[in-house]
Amino acid sequence: MSYTNKYHININLNKDVLLTIINDVSTIKDPNYKKVEKILQKNPLKNGNISSKSAVYLSYREFKKTGEMELPQDREKQFLRYIQMKKIRTLSGVSPVTVLTKPFFCPGKCIFCPTDIKMPKSYISNEPGAQRAFSNKFDPYAQVFNRLVALRNMGHPTQKVELIILGGTWGVYPEMYQIWFVKRCFDALNDFGSSDITQMVKVKKVGIQEASWKELFKSHLLNEAAQSKCVGLSIETRPDFITKDEVTRLRRLGVTKVQIGIQSLDDKVLAMNNRGHIVAQTKKAMNLLRLGGFKIHAHWMPNLYGSDLAKDRKEFVDLFRDDELKPDELKIYPCMLLKGTELEKLYKAGKWKPYSDSDLVELLTHVFIKVPRYCRITRVIRDFSSGDIVAGSKKSNLRQIVEKEVKSKDIRAREIRDGKVSKYTFKITKYKTKVSTEYFLEYLTTEDKLIGFLRLSLPEKGDTAMVRELHVYGKSTEVGKEGKAQHLGFGKKLIKKAKEISKNEGYVDLAVISAVGTREYYRGLGFRDGELYQFCKVKKTGHLQNKSTDAPRHDDQTI
Repeated sequence: MSYTNKYHININLNKDVLLTIINDVSTIKDPNYKKVEKILQKNPLKNGNISSKSAVYLSYREFKKTGEMELPQDREKQFLRYIQMKKIRTLSGVSPVTVLTKPFFCPGKCIFCPTDIKMPKSYISNEPGAQRAFSNKFDPYAQVFNRLVALRNMGHPTQKVELIILGGTWGVYPEMYQIWFVKRCFDALNDFGSSDITQMVKVKKVGIQEASWKELFKSHLLNEAAQSKCVGLSIETRPDFITKDEVTRLRRLGVTKVQIGIQSLDDKVLAMNNRGHIVAQTKKAMNLLRLGGFKIHAHWMPNLYGSDLAKDRKEFVDLFRDDELKPDELKIYPCMLLKGTELEKLYKAGKWKPYSDSDLVELLTHVFIKVPRYCRITRVIRDFSSGDIVAGSKKSNLRQIVEKEVKSKDIRAREIRDGKVSKYTFKITKYKTKVSTEYFLEYLTTEDKLIGFLRLSLPEKGDTAMVRELHVYGKSTEVGKEGKAQHLGFGKKLIKKAKEISKNEGYVDLAVISAVGTREYYRGLGFRDGELYQFCKVKKTGHLQNKSTDAPRHDDQTI
């Protein structure tokens, strides 16, 4: 064998060293990651370099394929667990792949927002995801394909992919570019599937950036049977760009989640920061998105110019008390001073100053106590390098600091991840919004660890209930293989509960905002295809029924 992997390690030349590493890692008593590092250090390659975990993982795959080495099941399980890099990436049940759109005009003039001509608005070149996008020339195909290669080379499964499209305000990009960008992402998912793929594609000059809806739908159809399926698709935008037409367009693209920059719930603060929209537009957008079945992922910024700690504490309570808000997920981005922003002038004039680390910890402690169990706090600080921050907290581990002080009941804190499932319970959290009654259904361990959940939305108008999200936690696993939480029937159990509740509350149909790669799963649960959603009947009635197959009957809600 004369195989040289992506790390330029000649496996044939280093065969004995690599076999020793694999054997030693698989037989460590009381294994931990520090012991793995010691094994790597103890067994240098022939050129004197220390092998990376990814290189060892790829080598084992090659040995297994050629029959030169295959560990017993229990030892292989230990080896894969401790050689896998950045294990937490796929512990939420899916493998995330983040891509950035090309630099483009942004309607916002926010005083805190950086402007990097090489990046989409609000992103800077030093951010990890931005660096990957730049190196791939913002080509959506190359970004997705090469990220999948990287994940596979780090030992992560790539069958269930959450596609996250970032780049400022999605709605300002021309529709033709949007269609082309999403299509090329799906093309990459569809092409990636061979177990032998370990090399990244070379980025060529990006050609014509246009595609038709027909071409996109064809790529969608192929993805239903692809080895790398899109099980979630999100974009990010501003509240003032969410309209009924935009909601329909997003569904045609295959979007299931919308990241929306609300930033503040105070019109005066929004105006002082030149945000360009008001709170009423935020509320209208969130109502429309909820009626459309989307997961609502809000971005909130404490420490904005014109705000203070007391206002921020009250505002966070209002975020979940106001029936026109109540997001499903939340990113908390404390305002930071970056070079070249308008905020820098106010800082130098003494009109704005960042919160101290102790003040931020105190605020976040308040936040973590108040967050409801149906919400997931996905991030608490932007991933800027300390060199780019002129003023503001440079602690990247704020979340960990806060979690030592207080126990949060948000989704992320309660995920079972790779824990074992034995005994479990069922829980319903019910809450009202302006346009619906929401049911958050959970299967939990006896220690309140979250196995899986379903967001069921019962709109005030119409006779069609909506499943806005279904998620079973645990390590992302290869389809068809037993996991610790996934593939144990909790998804089916949650859908059954949703059908029962919808029927008991008098609804005729149950719709689901399915991702392209989950359509087949829902068909197996009795859902039929519509143009934008999938449906199943839960109750026979003589009332006027939903005759449209392209949207639930709540889309005429006046907001």
